[in-house]
Amino acid sequence: MPSPKRNHPKVSVNELAHFMVSTDTTRMSIIQRAKKPKAYVVTRYRDARDAVCAYLAELDPKKARGILAAAEGKLQQKSIDSSETALHREDAQLSLEVINSVQAMQNSLAPYRFLPAPQSPQKLVIKGVEVSVRSDLLVHGSTKGIDQIGAAVLRMTKDDTTTPRAKQKRKDMGLYVATLVLMHVQANLSGHGRQPANRLCMSIDIQHGEVFVAPTANKMRMRNIENACMFIRALWSMV
Repeated sequence: MPSPKRNHPKVSVNELAHFMVSTDTTRMSIIQRAKKPKAYVVTRYRDARDAVCAYLAELDPKKARGILAAAEGKLQQKSIDSSETALHREDAQLSLEVINSVQAMQNSLAPYRFLPAPQSPQKLVIKGVEVSVRSDLLVHGSTKGIDQIGAAVLRMTKDDTTTPRAKQKRKDMGLYVATLVLMHVQANLSGHGRQPANRLCMSIDIQHGEVFVAPTANKMRMRNIENACMFIRALWSMV
């Protein structure tokens, strides 16, 4: 059952990133779904997401391994529990893949200092479009004695397509998400003695083992995002 139509343009960070790399037909579908969202949506990878965030934010390596081990045991049991729905069992199996994949990314994620992020999504308004950004983790660092801040958004969906075009599309989406995270940090998380840093704003594609950080040369990408938001705002009343 659909929920009431949204009167004002609103999309999630992932919807907007998907919009940026899609055909015109797919873009129209994205706007339609954003305007008329489903009243009930099954949250995928919830158990895995909570465990991964706790694991990455834990400084003690032994405790971090324990967090993943506990999550793995819970998910293995859930994946074979006949009292669970088929959808929940499938989600548990996919979540187990996420737990295994994040462990394989240990070397690429080790340089970053992750911290728990605010639980509620914060608004980022771009050219009249509200972009919902739910950071999974905050990221702290420093350069030349300057304390810096960023944030990370986790992507867990697996895409089996391995063509060069598909890989480039995933990369472009990752860079757009990282750029939107940077814009979110600049708008909502700067201050408190820390400066936003491109290198700490990222999209982490766990299933593919890739980390995309916001590029330093980002003016064109930001302009493209602004143009896309103007397009979404203009078409919102027509779909």
